[in-house]
Amino acid sequence: EHITSRWGVLVLIELLDRPHRFSELRRAVGRVGRSVSEKMLTQTLQTLERDGLVHRDAKPVIPPRVDYSLTPLGHEAAERVRGLAEWTHERMTDVERARQEYDETRAAQQQETRAARQEARALPSRAS
Repeated sequence: EHITSRWGVLVLIELLDRPHRFSELRRAVGRVGRSVSEKMLTQTLQTLERDGLVHRDAKPVIPPRVDYSLTPLGHEAAERVRGLAEWTHERMTDVERARQEYDETRAAQQQETRAARQEARALPSRAS
């Protein structure tokens, strides 16, 4: 579930290119999607680190420097989710078209159902 979370996917894909510092990663993820809060990015990185997908390298310098990179397992996962992300991007117009067709069909069906109910109410009752 963490790998396929919205932010998890974006973080993994961004880290495929190279290691990033926190602020670099936050900007990179924001360019691809909506901006991610510091809290959410921190939680996402901690979760991915716990899952063995991301390595956190804290350097003992002033100011502190922390780099994030993919582990071999993370690299494998990132390659796979990148393929899905690319496919989604390439086929989004088809998905949107299917959604529109579905919505139009459902709206027409609901309209027909409402009309049939109104017609049934208008018929004289046989119980009399």
